[in-house]
Amino acid sequence: MSSAPPTPPWNVHRLPRADGRVFLVTGANAGIGYFVAEQLSATGATVVLGSRNPAKAEAAATSIRAHVAGARVRAVRLDLADLPSLRTVAESLEVERLDAVVHNAGVALDDPPREETGGGHELMFGTNHLGHFALTRWLMPLLAAAPAARVVTMGSFAAKSERLDLDDLQSLQDYRPKRSYGRSKLAQMYFGVELDRRLRAAGSPVASVVAHPGGALDSLTPSRPPVHVRTTGARLSAAPAGLLLQGKHAGAWPAVRAVLDPSVRGGQLWGPRVFGLRGEPRREPVWDHLADGSVAKRLWDASRDLTGVGPDW
Repeated sequence: MSSAPPTPPWNVHRLPRADGRVFLVTGANAGIGYFVAEQLSATGATVVLGSRNPAKAEAAATSIRAHVAGARVRAVRLDLADLPSLRTVAESLEVERLDAVVHNAGVALDDPPREETGGGHELMFGTNHLGHFALTRWLMPLLAAAPAARVVTMGSFAAKSERLDLDDLQSLQDYRPKRSYGRSKLAQMYFGVELDRRLRAAGSPVASVVAHPGGALDSLTPSRPPVHVRTTGARLSAAPAGLLLQGKHAGAWPAVRAVLDPSVRGGQLWGPRVFGLRGEPRREPVWDHLADGSVAKRLWDASRDLTGVGPDW
């Protein structure tokens, strides 16, 4: 009796084929999201770029087609800060099933003052976490229609040192931009872990995986004009940082593996190999504070109330 051939080692430059599958990437018009979309496009899958800016999305699609022969890529309008609009995203995809969604989009504010979405939520928490929380709710029928769909939530290494204040999720009492950003990404990661727990309890075929890009800098990222242009000066000045950090093309690797690798399981955390900051993707232990189910449940209940997605979510 012959045995099955061994699975080859994961190679970020030789991804498995995914012909016939459909992937949605939020925030795919720039940064890490762009490279997630470009790399997934090289597998033969159809990749949908979710973006609130149609012109930037089309520029990203044009760039992907220029770098990936035969890329099947298109765009849909997706504004995570506009919660009511997310109900229609699933219909706008015009597909019968969705094999994966990569929750990558996000906003970061460098300086005060505090800003809010049109719905009155703190901008970073409302966009980065609440928007993805609600979007997943409306995408779930399409995800459940696929044989083994994945929800991949892109967190941040900045969340590792943060802790949620469940009594001040929207930074009304004490707003500090960098801390509020880190907490919004931590909330996303809690969501990814708790979502998988709930999917397993329901016997769902959908899996939820959390990833983070490590330390990813524009100055270490290859040019993709007009999406991203790296000057010679920026490349030279960033050379020392390359010993510890990486470009956004490499920051995309953990999420791409979380989508494609059949050995990846729900509830796992994936990040860069070297100190969690750079290198090829590997599984890492779920951070201790992310494993706190009581915090995750309270966050889930609060998020459900804030988004108004209904009691069945």
